This record gives sequence, C-alpha cells and structure tokens, in this order.
Amino acid sequence: MKMQWFVLHCLSGQEFKIKQNIDRRIQIEEVGDLVEEILIPTEKVSETKLGKKREMTRKFFPGYVLGKLALYNDDNSINERTWHFIQDTPGIIGFIGGEKPAPLRQSEVESILHQIEDKKAKVTPKINFGLGEVVKIIDGPFENFTGPVMEITDKVIKVDVDIFGRKVTVECEYWQVEKIS
Repeated sequence: MKMQWFVLHCLSGQEFKIKQNIDRRIQIEEVGDLVEEILIPTEKVSETKLGKKREMTRKFFPGYVLGKLALYNDDNSINERTWHFIQDTPGIIGFIGGEKPAPLRQSEVESILHQIEDKKAKVTPKINFGLGEVVKIIDGPFENFTGPVMEITDKVIKVDVDIFGRKVTVECEYWQVEKIS
C-alpha cells in the first residue's frame, strides 16, 4: 500500500485536539503502517491591540487537517481499516471527496510544505483588512487620518489620505492602522 496525502474535514477549532487524538490512537491501535503523519499547516502571526504586541498561531486551512495515509489497497480499493480508523476519530467529519477521496497531487503537497517552511522563520503581521478598505491611522505623524488601503507589502501598508485637499500616499506599519468598522 502506498502512502498518500489526503485532506480531512474536521470541526473548526478542534484541529490540534484531533491530531493529538489520532497520534495517541496510532500507538494504541498499532496502525503506524496505515497512518504515517497528520499535519496542521500553521504560521506565527503578530498583532498589536491597545499598544500590546502578541504572537499567536494561525492555521492555513481552519477546519481541515492533512493526513499521509495508506487509504487505497494495491488494487485501488479503499482500505477499510484506514477508512474506519479516520472516520471513527471524534471531530473528523470526513474525507474531502466523499466516498472516493482523491489524494493531493505531489505539487500541491510540496507547495504546502514549502509555505510551512517559509513561514517558520518569520512572524507575519496579522492583517484584518484588504485593498480598498478604509482604515484609520492610529499612531505616528498622520494619526487620526483615514483613507483607503492602496498597497499591502510584507513590511508596510500604503494608505491614501487627504491632506490640505490633496491625496497623499502614506506608508504605515501594520500596527499603526486599524480597520474602521
């Protein structure tokens, strides 16, 4: 049987609990030959609220976990033992693809693993707004000015503000702006 990556739909917010549960059950039920790895792609993000900076972990795909499983037998039939092991895990809704789930392509797996590796080394700012949304500058020389977000880069946000009747593009750091509700 060949190990392949599959996407498992699960209860949102339960991803880490499900991974722990599966890891524990692999040892108890001795199914290490059927389930090689359960992965929750995450990144570290930082946000500043009320002047306090904090870091947290954000999931790339909330409500989903990836599993490297031997789901199909050599004759391409579903391995019932693997199927029931995953389906009987509390919090798992099912496989993406239903009764005959398709494994992820190798290029998709490599892309996800590459993203995880890239995000490991750095903390990403948490962004609560997108291009065109109006934000308020809450710190710096342009404090209390508002305007639409024109550009978002890794380091700064460019906001168009109206100064003396003229549009001026101002560069701010992520923590210096907030979304207007």
